[in-house]
Formats: sequence, C-alpha cells, structure tokens
Amino acid sequence: MMRRKDQSTKVARSLELLSCQNKASQEHPTHLEEVKVLEIVTPHSVERWQQLFVRWASRKPVVATISKGGYLQGNMSGRLPSMGDQEPPGQEKVVLKKKITLLRGVSIIIGTVIGSGIFISPKGILQNTGSVGMSLVFWSACGVLSLFGALSYAELGTSIKKSGGHYTYILEVFGPLLAFVRVWVELLVIRPGATAVISLAFGRYILEPFFIQCEIPELAIKLVTAVGITVVMVLNSTSVSWSARIQIFLTFCKLTAILIIIVPGVIQLIKGQTHHFKDAFSGRDTSLMGLPLAFYYGMYAYAGWFYLNFITEEVDNPEKTIPLAICISMAIITVGYVLTNVAYFTTISAEELLQSSAVAVTFSERLLGKFSLAVPIFVALSCFGSMNGGVFAVSRLFYVASREGHLPEILSMIHVHKHTPLPAVIVLHPLTMVMLFSGDLYSLLNFLSFARWLFMGLAVAGLIYLRYKRPDMHRPFKVPLFIPALFSFTCLFMVVLSLYSDPFSTGVGFLITLTGVPAYYLFIVWDKKPKWFRRLSDRITRTLQIILEVVPEDSKEL
Repeated sequence: MMRRKDQSTKVARSLELLSCQNKASQEHPTHLEEVKVLEIVTPHSVERWQQLFVRWASRKPVVATISKGGYLQGNMSGRLPSMGDQEPPGQEKVVLKKKITLLRGVSIIIGTVIGSGIFISPKGILQNTGSVGMSLVFWSACGVLSLFGALSYAELGTSIKKSGGHYTYILEVFGPLLAFVRVWVELLVIRPGATAVISLAFGRYILEPFFIQCEIPELAIKLVTAVGITVVMVLNSTSVSWSARIQIFLTFCKLTAILIIIVPGVIQLIKGQTHHFKDAFSGRDTSLMGLPLAFYYGMYAYAGWFYLNFITEEVDNPEKTIPLAICISMAIITVGYVLTNVAYFTTISAEELLQSSAVAVTFSERLLGKFSLAVPIFVALSCFGSMNGGVFAVSRLFYVASREGHLPEILSMIHVHKHTPLPAVIVLHPLTMVMLFSGDLYSLLNFLSFARWLFMGLAVAGLIYLRYKRPDMHRPFKVPLFIPALFSFTCLFMVVLSLYSDPFSTGVGFLITLTGVPAYYLFIVWDKKPKWFRRLSDRITRTLQIILEVVPEDSKEL
C-alpha cells in the first residue's frame, strides 16, 4: 500500500511539473527533448505518460510525412516537410496555376505547329504526290483537315475540362485499357521520336551558317541537338511563366521566318516567275500507296494544334480561350503554309526541291544573298519553339496519366518552389536521347506517325460517341457532326492504308502499340505484387522526391 501511495504521489508531482512546463512553453517555446520528467515505473503510468506526451506534442503544428501511398507530402508553404515546420497563413497551394491566356494559347499552338515541318515536309509530300499541283492540294487539304480536328478538340476540351488531351478523352470514352496503351506508346515512341525529329532539324539549321561550303557532320548535328534538348528540359523544369514568355518570343521568330520566305516569293510572282507552275499536275503519276505517307508528312507539318488541350486545367477561361486560340492559330498557319510552298516553287523546281536537304536555306540562297545566313537561325529558333511547346504540353499528359494511376506516382508530383511538373518533364530526356542516336530524320517521322494518328482518330470518334451516349452533357462549343466524322474516318483510313504502303515502319509501330496491353495487366491490373517490390517502389519514390524536391499536388476542383 505504501509503495502504491508513493507511486501515486510521483505521478501527481510529474503531472504538476508537466503542466507548469507546458504553460511556460507557451510563453517561451522549447524543444520537446528539453522537457524533463520523473521516472514512472508502472505499465499503467507509462501508458498515461504516452497519452500526455502525444497530447502535448499535438499542440504544435504537425505535418504528415508519409501518405498511404508511401510518398512524402508537402505543406502549404511549398517546402518538403519537417517535424518543426509551421505553416504561415494564406500561403499558396502547390498546384499548376491557370497562367495560359489567349495570347499564350495562340503562341503555344502556332509556336508548336510551325517548327521543322514546313522546312522539311515539302520534300516528303512532293516525293509521294508526284507533282507540284498535287503537293499544293495536299498542303491545303491537310490544313482543312487539321482545322476539322482542332475544332473537334475544341469541343472536347470545353466539355471535358481536364488536361491530358488524347489520353483524357480516350479514358473518358473507351476506358482505362486503351487510355493506358495511348500513354504507353506516347511515352515510349511518339513523344521521344517527335522531339528527336524536331531537334535534329534544330541541330542541322543552327549549324548551317558554319558549314556553307561543306556537308555538316552527322555527329556534330546530334551533339548540338542533344544540347538543345537539354536546354528545353531545364527551361520547362524551371518556370511555367518563363516557358510561356519564351514561347511568345519564339512564335514571333517563326512568323518572321515564314514572312522572310513568303514576301520574296510574292515579289517573284509579281515579276512573272511562274514557269514551275506550268503543267503543275504533270509529272510522276500519284500512287495510291504513296498517299498515306504524303498525308503523314502534311499532317506532321500541321501537328501541334492539339497541344492546348493537354494543358486545359492551366488555361484561363477555357470555354472561350480554347476555341478562339485554335481558330486564330489554324487560320494563320494554313494560309502561311500554302503561301510558303507557293514561294518555294517560284524559285526552286520540283527536282531541285527533292535534292535539297534544307529547302528554306536553298530558297534564301537564291533570292536573299548575304541575308540568307539569317534564315537558318530563324528556322533553328522556330524548331526550338516547337521543342519547347511540345515538351511543355506533353509533360502534362504524363502528369495526368500518373494522377490517374497509369504511370509511376512520382510523375504526378510538382516542384515545391517552382510549381512545375518536374519529374514529368525530365522523364523525356533519356528516352529522347535514345531515339536521337538510333535513327535518321525521316525514318523517325514514319515510325511515330502510325500510333499518333490512330489514337487521334479514336479520340475524335469518341466525340461522336459522347453525342449519342451523353446528349445532355454541357457543351459550350459544339461543331457540326460531319466535322469529327470526316476527320476520324480520314485518320483511321490512312492508318490502315499505311500498313500496305510502308509495312515495316507501320508494323513496328503497331507491335510497340500492342505491347501496351500486357503492360497494362502487369503494372495496373495485377495488384498482388510482392511486398519487396512495393517497398522498393516506395523507397525509390521517396528518394526521388527528396532529390527533386517534389510533392503531390494539393487537392483542387477541376
């Protein structure tokens, strides 16, 4: 009895001491380890002390460090958590902000579409159509068809207000399997290949003024290209605002490059230089099997009108901004492209164009004299803008796919200070480097076209499906039904036809696309993965978080 009475006295004295120290800590805060308490020896008292310890510690702000998914959670101040962190009131959430205005939206579309295509694809289209007249018809037809696709995406983007573009629309309509296959082939083939193609054009044109009298070494082109890719990745990892501002500047550079070609071409027409347009449709007969490749080259030159839909959640007032930006951009691009090709043929014959590896440079050398040295620089800046816009937009696709659970969770995290999807940006770097050093310009272009247009046709076909399946869906912008029907039919028809015209490249693309099916069941559906695998995955995720300083996005309404 006396022993229990002594223990009770000790507990009472300890509680009194803790209460005094707790009050003192409110006036003069101290670290928890500085609190000194008396030793308690009974199990009941130990449990009681634990409860008091937790209650005392809970008086300080506590930030959760490990979520159920096994990754680190950030706090409102944009810092990785620590036990002593205290959140200042009124701090911004760690989210991707709505910084894309109408001007920035137009610059993203124009700045991404006008890249290497108009300076490379004239050769591909002419080669597969057989005549000057038919090549101009294809340039116009691809512009109209791209406008139809862009208008269809404008309806999808204003109805489904989520970032991700093709992936999000396929997920909404066809379910997770096809959506996963889409992002799988985008990650492995389409985006690294497209970035490598544009980057190779950048490397070639930036070196053109230094190798006027001789051929540019392929190794030099690829090394400069690798530097350019790295700069783009760093830029997009650093700041959304600076990426957008630089994109606006590069868009003006692109339009300047186009005008440098168009204006002398118009002057040539006024002077009567039209002999290359005589018998415009005569020449090699157009082959039915060559039409899909001509279509791919033309649509590749217009590719990029869909990138604004990849960043819908960052667009200010998307219901008005997306349709306006698309219509303004496509009108400027289509007129500019047709006039540029007309300008080429005022000075360069069809045979000379096919032999030229840098059509814009050949044209400028004929007409502009010493000023022609500036043209490759403008073209290189144009290609750099396409690289920047493409990486900016597609990183959001990977970000959204990760948020949906279709890619590693690290890709859906945001830098705590810069508010950029840093992991989703830099994941492209090693994949693009592999593609860069594994093929030439045209084989890469053919290689990625099959999967890109297959899924784009499916996404637009999903619009038709939603019209009938969800007729009451809110649609601020609505297009006539024949527009998505014609676009999706043309895409799917050309994809099928390409299996006959270029079976090797198309077959390789088809096989890589099919690898997404077993990958879906292995990585997504199969949820009984070994514990060691899950522990390793969580450990890698947490380590990458610490290295990259990234955390999951704070919740927000879409």
